[in-house]
Amino acid sequence: MPGPLPLGDPAPADGLLPESAATGSAERDFSVYVHIPFCAVRCGYCDFNTYTATELGSGASQATYAGAASAEVRFGAAALERSGVVPRPAGTVFFGGGTPTLLPAEDLVSILETIRQSWGLAEDAEITTEANPESVTPQTFRTLAAGGFTRVSLGMQSAVPHVLRVLDRTHRPSRVPLAVQWAREAGLSVSVDLIYGTPGESLEDWRTSLSEAISYAPDHVSAYALIIEEGTKLAAQIRRGEVPDVDDDDHADKYELAEEMLSSAGYRWYEVSNWALQAEAECRHNLAYWRDADWWGVGPGAHSHVGGVRWWNVKHPAAYQQRVAAGESPAAGREQPDAEARLLERVMLGTRLREGLPLDVLPDAARPRVGALIADGLIDGRQALSGVLQLTLRGRLLADAVVRQVLGF
Repeated sequence: MPGPLPLGDPAPADGLLPESAATGSAERDFSVYVHIPFCAVRCGYCDFNTYTATELGSGASQATYAGAASAEVRFGAAALERSGVVPRPAGTVFFGGGTPTLLPAEDLVSILETIRQSWGLAEDAEITTEANPESVTPQTFRTLAAGGFTRVSLGMQSAVPHVLRVLDRTHRPSRVPLAVQWAREAGLSVSVDLIYGTPGESLEDWRTSLSEAISYAPDHVSAYALIIEEGTKLAAQIRRGEVPDVDDDDHADKYELAEEMLSSAGYRWYEVSNWALQAEAECRHNLAYWRDADWWGVGPGAHSHVGGVRWWNVKHPAAYQQRVAAGESPAAGREQPDAEARLLERVMLGTRLREGLPLDVLPDAARPRVGALIADGLIDGRQALSGVLQLTLRGRLLADAVVRQVLGF
């Protein structure tokens, strides 16, 4: 089941932000995330804020969701304006979930149109939706493309049936290349998402999944290590000994294989878990997160960030729809991280990027530790001489440890 919301301060019902959030807003990029909290089935590894039909209960429905999300968009545009935040068109919009394509494509287009009317869209805006290969048809992609979408991220996860069964993924591997083809025919850029380290997945299984993904020639590939989250079905299965636990050495071997095969096929890493054929195919929406831009998160459980203020919405779709119907903020809480917390976040995110982290971001006490990281082969010495902390391949395997070491934790 979904994990708990973070603790924080109460969020005002009118959605107004502190004056500090408006400072410098004209210079910051702006993005929108739209959470679609519905899934046909709950995958065993997932602790995202998603609901199947039987879990949804009364007071919320897929049929009314587009209207509720659009109401929050209009509320958000008005709240930012009243808070003195400079209006900016969204440079990226990302529909995630859940399974956004469980909603009719027309509903997704309707929400996007409300974003266009309320905030505006940049001329070259990147508009992405996640999709399950089984929940789309050629017409789905034609409707999305005609409505302004530019990109689709397909949840492939694996090409091996027994791995998909452990993950409780219901799509057929043969459906993925069809979905890639349909998206391409509609004129959409295509990303495929993979997961490695599933209990029972061999190195050859992972090689098969990578080989299949590469054969589809997507513009972008994401490959994430499976994390076992408490409260999930998979965590319970591991605890009972029904499936083996994940292994860090296995994760490392599979990450190195991903880098080897993807780079040989022409893909270049630009973030630890993401590769693109060209710079233009990098996911600009995720880069906005990693570069600390502003974004408004729409939907139950969605998180937002504007000018150093962070807030998160109530989790259940029924409570969410009730609040937006009343014209109130759906936010459950908010916070303003202090300078130390913001530095930690900046270092954690910046070190994961190929472009690296400017060394002048680091406090003086951290500078001497850079030499030790170079000696350990964790960061690139030549890049450090030019003033940038960039991870080596070994450093990418130990990214969290690099952050701890450079900050002296």
